Amino acid sequence: MSSSPQRRPPGEHEAKGLAFRDDGEGRDKDDGGDGPTSGPAGSASPVANASRVTWQKLTFLPVVLIALLLATWLWFTQADLDALSRNALSDGQVSKALWQHIELTVISTFFVLIIAIPLGILLTRPALRRAAPVVMAFANMGQATPAIGLLALLVIWLGIGRRAALIGIIAYAVLPVLSNTIAGLRANDPTLLEAARGIGMSPLGVLARVELPLAVPLILAGVRTALVLNVGTATLATFGGGGGLGVLITTGITSQRMPVLVLGAILTVALALLVDWLASLAELLLRPRGLEAGT
Repeated sequence: MSSSPQRRPPGEHEAKGLAFRDDGEGRDKDDGGDGPTSGPAGSASPVANASRVTWQKLTFLPVVLIALLLATWLWFTQADLDALSRNALSDGQVSKALWQHIELTVISTFFVLIIAIPLGILLTRPALRRAAPVVMAFANMGQATPAIGLLALLVIWLGIGRRAALIGIIAYAVLPVLSNTIAGLRANDPTLLEAARGIGMSPLGVLARVELPLAVPLILAGVRTALVLNVGTATLATFGGGGGLGVLITTGITSQRMPVLVLGAILTVALALLVDWLASLAELLLRPRGLEAGT
């Protein structure tokens, strides 16, 4: 007489005489939620939730900037400007200074990117790895030198004009992008790179499809830092004849006209905050989707 079939625990069944369990739900309950479906059903991972673009991140800072600029405009409509202040702010000089400042920031950031990122990639290759400390020492010298002193030396060497101001801004902002590029590429897991080589990928393919995507978050963080540095350093371009919002600030200081000084300072702060917001938004949108899941 055959014995009755033995009852098995939930999730366990038999195939070809061997008993085994399904891993999904049981592992989450028994092993502390290490499985792929850990946490409440249907919920995303905490890392994905933290890095997702939300309406709060999209709207908070622009609302603050709009309120700041609106308050500044209302203050200027009520301010009693004398002849010197009106002369400093008339004939489109404010918009001209703002546009020059934006040009200085965009052009300097472009050259920082095409210099620092390829250089960082080269310095992580085996053939040039030994040169990395020397190059980093020069990049540190560029940022350790006071910006106004560096600009003065460049003006003595190149003469007054935008070229000297741009070179000074670029030298001052190369370090964060270069160091973050090198750090991001060196932080890659060697086993992943070895696996990519093992499936037949060329060195260029490993770099483009594995190393750089994994290093994107750190590289973008360095670019964000460089952008904010460029906005601040560009205010000193006025001392080398490069224009920008520094013209309003220096005019307000030398002529002791507070409205002119306040307007130049507020526009500089607003531009720096706007650039930082745009860079943080790009950092979230360009982050590889695989890294958002935290796996």
